[in-house]
Amino acid sequence: MTINVGLVGCGRIAVRHADLVGGGQIPGMRLQAVCDVQADRAEKFGRKYGVPTYSSMTQMMEAEPVNLAVVLTPSGMHADHVVALARFGKDVMTEKPMALRLDDASRMIRACEEARVRLFVVKQNRFNVPVLKLREALEQGRFGKLFLGTVRVRWSRTQAYYDQDAWRGTWRYDGGVLANQASHHIDLLEWMMGDITSLYAKSINAFAQTETEDTAVAVVKFSNGALGTIEATTAVRPKDLEGSISILGSGGSVEIGGFAVNRLRVWQFSDAREGDEDTLAKFSVNPPDVYGFGHRAYYHHVADCIENGAAQLVDGREGMKSLRVLTAMYESIETGREITLHFQPEKCRLGT
Repeated sequence: MTINVGLVGCGRIAVRHADLVGGGQIPGMRLQAVCDVQADRAEKFGRKYGVPTYSSMTQMMEAEPVNLAVVLTPSGMHADHVVALARFGKDVMTEKPMALRLDDASRMIRACEEARVRLFVVKQNRFNVPVLKLREALEQGRFGKLFLGTVRVRWSRTQAYYDQDAWRGTWRYDGGVLANQASHHIDLLEWMMGDITSLYAKSINAFAQTETEDTAVAVVKFSNGALGTIEATTAVRPKDLEGSISILGSGGSVEIGGFAVNRLRVWQFSDAREGDEDTLAKFSVNPPDVYGFGHRAYYHHVADCIENGAAQLVDGREGMKSLRVLTAMYESIETGREITLHFQPEKCRLGT
């Protein structure tokens, strides 16, 4: 079976997806067509990969034998696009975050369930080699009692980055550093530490000339009683520092750093096991194309789900977990209060 992929949106992130699928890097997948409301963007991709181009995703889905539609439009548009695509009875993948509002995420899940199609939410960092090694240690119980988990996103985005597109840094279509850059790291934190039950967050806009924040911090509490911190900024100068996660337990500590949670820095456990001494060297760094590696592994996973019925690692309901945390953080920022995760958003500006 060949999985024919149609890309919806030909912006910055689409380059990564097109290079993988259109470049023949995913066995069993091929790039069938691309579309973008800006025809020149779609045509550029079409010329490069030799595929048909459209300015309407409806026209693309009606004309082409697409098995998997990949939504790469601004975050605030994901919900409408996924709901519309689900009606064609084909599987749908969407980039992070899956939506900007919880009711939109619910609408996406409902539409896909009613159409009996799969909804895949891209969380490629879960497939980083050091991250998988960390998850393995957790599942083996090597950490004992977890008591502290931390993620740090210390990246640099100049004004030129935000000026690329009018939707960047807006509440309606993008959100700030939390929703855009840190959503993957928040997903990893919950995946490792368990559900977040409450949090308190603060933010500022240090340098970016945008509606939204470029710097934020939060203190969180997990259902197992552990604490955690989330730190995110795009105001680092002059260049990126790190995207990292630290997990601490009564039986050991692991820290993964690097630019994108891809370099194993600390691997130490009280119950030393054979092979531990080699783990730092063996599992320290992903291949050089740190961006492409995670997405490539994710596409392999999606192909396995479609072709062999493998269980989805991040479906709509799993993807909605990190969105609930994001919403709570923005609610806390606006209200100045600690927010429990069983709440109805009132002041959160994300998606408005």
